[in-house]
Amino acid sequence: MRLNWRAEIPQWLIIAAMFVAAAALWPTIPSRIPVHWDASGNVNGYGGKFEALLLLPIITIGLYLLLLFIPRIDPGKANYAQFSGAYLVARYSMLVLMAAIYLFSVLAVKGVDINMTRVIVGIEGAVFVVLGNVLGKVRPNWFVGVRTPWTLSSKRSWVKTHRLAGWLFALCGIILLALAAVGIGSALIWVMLGLLGVLVAVLVVYSYVEWRNDPEKTPPSGTLPG
Repeated sequence: MRLNWRAEIPQWLIIAAMFVAAAALWPTIPSRIPVHWDASGNVNGYGGKFEALLLLPIITIGLYLLLLFIPRIDPGKANYAQFSGAYLVARYSMLVLMAAIYLFSVLAVKGVDINMTRVIVGIEGAVFVVLGNVLGKVRPNWFVGVRTPWTLSSKRSWVKTHRLAGWLFALCGIILLALAAVGIGSALIWVMLGLLGVLVAVLVVYSYVEWRNDPEKTPPSGTLPG
């Protein structure tokens, strides 16, 4: 995949904005700052300025670089051209997710009353909806999408599993957005984890069923009897 500067520059600006915010806030915040919240959204951990203002932007840079270079090291990199638009949407989604969490964390540091559990679940719900709309376009590769032994051994399993995943991700995202808006206390985080567990289980089983029904499935390299 060739580097599209028009697609990259907005991502650089998002990352730069996080560091600008950190630099602007550094002199004005105390040395003991809330950095962790429990399932109910109450502060249960404190840290210093570095942890509160710089750790997440640094992690975001690492995530950006990882997602940028994955197509270059993937043995299936030729397929990325077929879903370059979907992959770009996924990259932006991850970056905006990190930036949004950082924004609300900074607001909490500045004393704004925020239930971080509801915020994070809501943001993740929105990302799930976005990803659900592009998952069906992802083509076989070794890093992106629903990668089970069966999707990687059958194009039919890959395509059908990702189509189902798109619908399920979008549905899961809508449910998470609704729950975050309503608020159900400390149960919210457990409901989210339960939904994710069901989602994973359904996709794993479905990918296996489609693999079994595919007459053109191929065993992974090196697994045939010698």
